[in-house]
Amino acid sequence: VPLENFDVYERVDREVLVNTYWHSATILAIKRAARWFPVIEPILKQNNIPDDFKYLAVVESNLENVVSPAGATGYWQFIKSAANQYGLEVSDEVDERYDIEKSTQAACDYLNEGYTKFRNWTMAAASYNAGVNGIEKWSGLQKAKNYWNLALGSETSRYVSRIIAMKLILENPPAYGFNLKEEDLYKPLKYSEVKLDTSVTDFADYAAILGLNYKTLKLYNPWLRDTSLKIKNGVTYKIKVPEEGSISLIKE
Repeated sequence: VPLENFDVYERVDREVLVNTYWHSATILAIKRAARWFPVIEPILKQNNIPDDFKYLAVVESNLENVVSPAGATGYWQFIKSAANQYGLEVSDEVDERYDIEKSTQAACDYLNEGYTKFRNWTMAAASYNAGVNGIEKWSGLQKAKNYWNLALGSETSRYVSRIIAMKLILENPPAYGFNLKEEDLYKPLKYSEVKLDTSVTDFADYAAILGLNYKTLKLYNPWLRDTSLKIKNGVTYKIKVPEEGSISLIKE
């Protein structure tokens, strides 16, 4: 990052200040990172994506399964058309944008496509926000191949600086005034997986068979979007079941 350029320095400085003093959101990011980074990091590594791209997910969703006003969904904020393009199933019953592993893989595929196009990870990161075609268009019109030399809309112009800011803060929270203890952090989920290859007419009954309630089943499998699921022949899903004792189930 060419911080010797005062414009670049000020863009990064702005995002560090915003995220340092936006206490509630940044505290939640630090807490959630302890749960979700261990899931995201190995998938990035398997796909030859730099580890720093885990902070892109923080910028996109603050590591929460949220839905934007434009309909972008999940930790990596895929719109439906892009989700389908990168192999995620989206229907009334199943929405894999809510699946942390599968959506991270889709994000890796997107980012690798951007890197193949630009041969530059900063431009690939920007393309996640503005689209590969959008960055290619502005790069061509402005005859500039370096992200920091592009005149872009406010959101895309701030985007990479926001990723950098979250990296700086989350790598060393105390340096920015966030003094959380180990017990304050959200623990990774402990679970096993069972195969599901037959249709389910009632997930509340299915959850009871697994020794769970419907709410807990949904907590561990947020990609299940309905109370039933019709499964086609040859299709198999993996259902996460919490390890015994890892979550205290609330009795009726």
